[in-house]
Amino acid sequence: MIQERVIDLAQQAKSRGIKYFLIGFTDMFGVARSKLAPAAAIADMQKNGAGFAGFASWLDMTPAHPDMFALPDPASLIQLPWKPEVGWLAADLWMAGREVVASPRVMLKNQLKRAAAKNWRPMSGVECEYFLVNADGTALADSRDTQKKPCYDSSALMRRYDVIKEICDAMLDLGWGPYQNDHEDANGQFEMNWDYDDALVTADRHVFFKFMVKSVAENHGLRATFMPKPFINLTGNGCHCHMSVWDKKGKINHFAGSDEEGLSPMAYQFLGGVMHSASALCGWFNPTVNSYKRINAPRTLSGATWAPTSITYSGNNRTHMVRIPDAGRFEFRLMDGAVNPYLLQAGLIAAGLDGVENDRNPGKKLNINMYTEGHKVKNARQLPLNLLDALRNLKQSKVLSSAFNKDVIASYVKLKMEEWNEYNRHLSDWERQNTLDC
Repeated sequence: MIQERVIDLAQQAKSRGIKYFLIGFTDMFGVARSKLAPAAAIADMQKNGAGFAGFASWLDMTPAHPDMFALPDPASLIQLPWKPEVGWLAADLWMAGREVVASPRVMLKNQLKRAAAKNWRPMSGVECEYFLVNADGTALADSRDTQKKPCYDSSALMRRYDVIKEICDAMLDLGWGPYQNDHEDANGQFEMNWDYDDALVTADRHVFFKFMVKSVAENHGLRATFMPKPFINLTGNGCHCHMSVWDKKGKINHFAGSDEEGLSPMAYQFLGGVMHSASALCGWFNPTVNSYKRINAPRTLSGATWAPTSITYSGNNRTHMVRIPDAGRFEFRLMDGAVNPYLLQAGLIAAGLDGVENDRNPGKKLNINMYTEGHKVKNARQLPLNLLDALRNLKQSKVLSSAFNKDVIASYVKLKMEEWNEYNRHLSDWERQNTLDC
C-alpha cells in the first residue's frame, strides 16, 4: 500500500487543532462507514490504513475474508464545520496488499485512469435534493409548508434559515463555492448548489454533503432525508449531475462545439454512450425499491414529477432524461437521492467512454414536453419500472461488465437481489385492502 505523502496528516492535526479523524468509505449501497481515530494514531493510519471487517458492510465478502484497510486520501481532508476538532477523510479500500476493486471510490478512480489515458479530465457538479422531516420521519418538519406549488417559496425557505445558513456557511468556509439555496418543488424539500470540480472531488464532497446535512439537521432537532420518494403525493428527491470533459490541464472543454447547442461531436458520442447504457445504469443511479416510485410516477401535487419517463434528450427542457442547459455540458437527470456518489460519477464516465470509443449516436434531440406528448414519440425506450428490471439490465450490460469487471457487477446485483427478495416478503396494507376479499 504505497501512497505518496503530499499532506502529512499528523502535522495537519497539530496545526489545525484536530483531535480525531473520521476515516471512511462508502460500501456498494452508498452507506457511509467510518472509524474514529485519535490524532496520535493518524500517522500509522495514513501509512497502513484503518482496519475493517468487509463482511460487516454491504460489500460482497464473508467472515472468512482477511482484514480490509481503509487508506485515507490526505487531499480529501475536511474539518467538520460543526465540530472542528474532528477531521473527515475519504479512503480507498485495500485487502491483502491490493485495492478492493469492488469498492466504489476505487471503481471511480479506475475510470478516471481510463479517461486520463485519453487526455480527459471529467468535471462535474451535483444537485442534491433533500427533505427536512420530523425526528421519526413521519411528517414534514414544517407544518405550515402546504402550498400546492411551494417551489422557491420565500417564507418556507426562511423558516428553515438557521439550518440552511449553517450548511451554506460551512460550504463557504470549506471553499466549495456555494452559490444558491432554494426551497424545491415539494413541500419540505430543499436544494443547495456549489461549484463543479473534478469528478473525484465532487464525489467526495457529495458524500460529505449528505453527512453534513443530516448532522446539522439532527443538531436542530430535525431529520434530513435523501430518500427518492418519501411522500407519494410530493415530488421525489433527484440528484441531477452536470458533466463536461476537459483536457488534463482544464483549459479546453472537449464538449464545447459550434452546433446550435454549443456541443462538439465528441459530446454527442459521450451522450450516446450514456443513453445506450441508461437502462443498466438505473441499477446504480436508482438503487432502491423506492426509487421506482419517483421514476415513471403519476403527477404530483405540484403538477409535475420532474423525473424522466424514458430515455430521451433535449435542449433546455426539463421533461427529458438529459437536458442541455448551456453550451459545453449536459445535465443528467436520471439519478435520485439514494445514488452512491462514486458510482454516479463512475457510471457516467464508463458509459461516456464507451460512447466515444464506439461512436454511439444518441439519436435526434426532442423538443417536446415528454409529460404531455411523450406517448407520441415512436421507439423511445422506457426506463425500468422496478428495481428487479434495472438489476437484470445491469447484469446483462456488456459495457459495464467490461468497464468494471463482471464479478464486481455480479456482486452488486447479488446483494441488491437480497434487498429485492426481502421487499417481496413484505406484505403491504395496499395488498390487504385490495386482495383480502378476492
